[in-house]
Amino acid sequence: MPAGGGAPYAARMVTREEILVLGLTAGVVGSLVGGLMLGVGLGLAVQGAHIGWLLVLPAAPIAGLLGYLLARRLAKQVPPAPR
Repeated sequence: MPAGGGAPYAARMVTREEILVLGLTAGVVGSLVGGLMLGVGLGLAVQGAHIGWLLVLPAAPIAGLLGYLLARRLAKQVPPAPR
């Protein structure tokens, strides 16, 4: 117990709401960006433009990377636990 008689210090936890918003945001942004890259890339590849494969192949990893970056941003909001 602290000297003031208050509750011991507890680090801020990520709330359920923040996790839900993170999941929804990552899903929506990832599917929009990945789907757009996939659609445009496949459209180009079907018409014979081989440059379309440069959009198709990294579509899924880039969509996942956006979710990862959003999660890192949320994790930075949580202060480190005291030692």
